[in-house]
Amino acid sequence: MTKGLFATHGIEAMPHVDAGEPVEGSGTGEVTLKRALTARHLVMLGIGAVIGAGIFVLTGTAAAQFAGPALVISFLMAGFACALAGLCYAEFAAMLPVSGSAYSYSYATLGEVVAWFVGWNLVLEYLFAASTVAVGWSGYFNEMLRMISAWIGVDVSLPAALASAPLTFDASGHHIIATGTLINLPAVAIVAAISWLCYRGITQSATVNAIIVAIKVIVILLFLAVTFHYLNPDLWHPFIPENEGGAKYGWSGVIRAATLVFFAYIGFDAVSTAAGEAKNPQRDMPIGILGSLAICTLLYIAMSAALTGLAPYTELNTPEPVATALNYVLGNVPAGSSASHILGTLKILVVFAALAGLSSVVLVMLMGQPRIFYSMSRDGLLPPLLGKVHKKHRTPYVGTVIVGVIASVLAGLFPVDVLGDLVSMGTLLAFTTVCIGVLVLRHTRPDLPRAFRVPFVWVVCPLGAAACLFLFWQAFVVRWWLILGWTAIGFLIYGFYGYRNSKLRQNAH
Repeated sequence: MTKGLFATHGIEAMPHVDAGEPVEGSGTGEVTLKRALTARHLVMLGIGAVIGAGIFVLTGTAAAQFAGPALVISFLMAGFACALAGLCYAEFAAMLPVSGSAYSYSYATLGEVVAWFVGWNLVLEYLFAASTVAVGWSGYFNEMLRMISAWIGVDVSLPAALASAPLTFDASGHHIIATGTLINLPAVAIVAAISWLCYRGITQSATVNAIIVAIKVIVILLFLAVTFHYLNPDLWHPFIPENEGGAKYGWSGVIRAATLVFFAYIGFDAVSTAAGEAKNPQRDMPIGILGSLAICTLLYIAMSAALTGLAPYTELNTPEPVATALNYVLGNVPAGSSASHILGTLKILVVFAALAGLSSVVLVMLMGQPRIFYSMSRDGLLPPLLGKVHKKHRTPYVGTVIVGVIASVLAGLFPVDVLGDLVSMGTLLAFTTVCIGVLVLRHTRPDLPRAFRVPFVWVVCPLGAAACLFLFWQAFVVRWWLILGWTAIGFLIYGFYGYRNSKLRQNAH
């Protein structure tokens, strides 16, 4: 039985794909998903997934509660771990341009049971992250309605009963309690709308994402340019605030903040889930993964430095830290002045950019999860219904609908903020296995042609795995019961369904 658990897929590198050529999405000879994405699309997908909650939501919490101005270092630490994992993703994605991301890579190198474990953790990354970000989107949407109400003199904002979660966790984070509201309607609406877009097709989804990415990147660059003259270097001192106990400031706070802001980076590997739909994956996948990661890291560092230089870091612990920082600057300029008008207009743009940014994160997450289910279904580990592809739209439509319904329920009923650490932990474990998988495959199949090779592989891969596990441990000591419970549920599903229906095992018999 143990041997069967660690059985691996027979693996052959995919043939080189010329632009537009439909190559077998599963590697078995059956044309499936539509290859329509270019390197530009893939870079935009990566930026769309990464630039969102990290800038518009998490920066304030991480600075105020853990790192202070040293949040810059926290982003560098998280970005370093992602860069190491990104190199490993790039090698796999160029060699095996399929839709299963870390799940498929693990199946080819470390065995079925490890692949299931990774695939189950990817559910945390995509499904729960989509729900979490949708709740953040709802907050900015309500802020926009309040701004419109002030302009027109009529209150068009939603009542709290329809705009916040009816369930939440108590202070211990262990028990669910009622809040007295009905449903978070905007969160449900954005998930439903984006799920419909994903159902319609990959090209439409990627095009809409590219437009959204352009909007939010322009606004972020505009924010950096306009606020540069208002930066107060005194607010960066002390750069690393003195530790106040536990993970509140000091180096322990910087490290803990790195785990928190890692949530901001989790979308970059969503690029790899689109490998089965890339026109020229051997060339474009490394560009998409590493290009988007580099651009996003630079933007995160610049924004974290700007926010802590515009307002005291202790005042940034709000759901909208960028708007909070602008409000602080507005309070220090004469009312009615040209500077006041410029900053006020910038605040409006920031709210709209936040809506756009969070929308693109939800979009890419809801694109990624059905494709993970698609790959797991094709291997027999999940019901075949999840592997169905729409004849016209060439999308995994059943999985898209199911994921959309579940994400809508989670977003509508729960604030799910406590699951942020859980999402990061699941992602970090997936990244770790990819780093290890590259080393394993270099040893077991050195003959496979590799369009992209990890440089200094015997240094990069172990260091990447160690960095991801280090960050995983920071959250695990607090949320251990959540990740263990999630893992137990996953292995029960595998034991009762996946193990019995595995096509790899059936073919072996």
